[in-house]
Amino acid sequence: MGCTMARPRGEIEVVCPNKACTHYRRERGKDIIKRGKNCAGTQMYYCYHCGKYFVETSDTPMYRKRLSKRQIELVCRLLVEKNGIRAIERITGLNKNTVSAWLEDLAEHASLVQGYLVHDLGLSAYECDELWTTVKKTKRKLSVRALSGLDRVKSGYIRA
Repeated sequence: MGCTMARPRGEIEVVCPNKACTHYRRERGKDIIKRGKNCAGTQMYYCYHCGKYFVETSDTPMYRKRLSKRQIELVCRLLVEKNGIRAIERITGLNKNTVSAWLEDLAEHASLVQGYLVHDLGLSAYECDELWTTVKKTKRKLSVRALSGLDRVKSGYIRA
C-alpha cells in the first residue's frame, strides 16, 4: 500500500507587504498561502513569517479603491490621452475628487518605482526613460512570464 501525498502548493506570486516582517517584499524563502477572499472579492493571503493577513492589491495603487478594474482602466486611458480631470469626471461620471485622488496615487506609485530603478538599481534617469519606452513598445510582444514580471514591478516586488 502506498501512502498518499498532499498536493503541492501552487506558485504564489505575491510578497509580504508588512515592513516589520523578516521577509518584507522578498521572493526567496517566503512562506505565504492563500486564505480565501474578502467581502469585495479580493484574494487574501497569510504570511507565516509575520502572522499577518493581506490582500493581493496591498502596496499597489489599486489598494482600498472602490472603483472596478474596468473604471480604473478607463481613467488611466483617459489620463494617457491627456484628458483633464474635469473631462474625465464628465466622461466617467466619477467625482473630480475621486479622479484627483486616483491620479495622486498613480503618481506616487510611479515615483516609488522610478526611485527603486534609480537608487537601488543604479540606473540613470535617461536609462529609465529608455526602459519605459522599450516596455511600452514591446509589451504586446512579451511572453506570459515577462508580463508576469512586469506585473511584479507594478506591485512593489523586490527580489532578495
